[in-house]
Amino acid sequence: MIGWFEATVLGVLQGLTEFLPISSSAHIRVVSAFFHWPDPGAAFTAVIQLGTEAAVLIYFRKRIWDIISTWTRSLWTPELRQDQAAKMGWFVIAGSIPIGVLGLAFKDQIETVVRDLRLVGTCLIVFGLLLALADYMARNQLTLDKHLNMPHALTYGIAQALALIPGVSRSGGTTGAGLLLGYRREEAAEYSFLLAIPAVLMSGLFELTEIGDNTPDWGPTILATVISFVVGYAIIAWFLRYISTHKFTSFVIYRVALGVLVIALVSFGVIPA
Repeated sequence: MIGWFEATVLGVLQGLTEFLPISSSAHIRVVSAFFHWPDPGAAFTAVIQLGTEAAVLIYFRKRIWDIISTWTRSLWTPELRQDQAAKMGWFVIAGSIPIGVLGLAFKDQIETVVRDLRLVGTCLIVFGLLLALADYMARNQLTLDKHLNMPHALTYGIAQALALIPGVSRSGGTTGAGLLLGYRREEAAEYSFLLAIPAVLMSGLFELTEIGDNTPDWGPTILATVISFVVGYAIIAWFLRYISTHKFTSFVIYRVALGVLVIALVSFGVIPA
């Protein structure tokens, strides 16, 4: 069972990796296996993501409030329906559908089969290389306010749904999709953060009922969630500044190296799959 120390480590890890394109769920799975801790499970991972998502809500509070209030008022005020904030509300809703549908359809597999470390390591490598390709091909020109439309929102959403598999990375998948569509790095990352809000909140709240039932107890889970919020808030600001002037090369190298290490450790029996 995950104790207080393990929860502290995993909370810090969640906060550090949630917004970086390196997969927080993969890191929680890999670190737990490396130290021979019990797999905290998909429910624990989903719940502590509520902490990092709270950081998003606070960091982007003005933007989020503008979207929610304008979208709500546009439901009965036709002239507001062309406002970009109202459109963004619909884009986030539409982009959240793929992960919602696939998350419910493959819930059992997400909690069991896809947590195999051989698959996690492979995803770290493959999707790291895909991120490198997206970064290489990026035009880095489009902005959310001027160019985001429904087909683009759905493309982002499909990319986000792939992150149900540990090792893919929600941030990496959606930001990579944005780069391929031609968006600036910081714009793609911002929409990635906004798009994650409904998915993470729904997943975390849904999995709350699983805590304490073959998963870590409430105390360690709450501690990990609070820590992930504090660390995650600091990482958001740093990450947005970093990618405005840097490519994703360092993250790609790290992903590939970690993926190779994970596969090697499993292959030689150092850690269980």
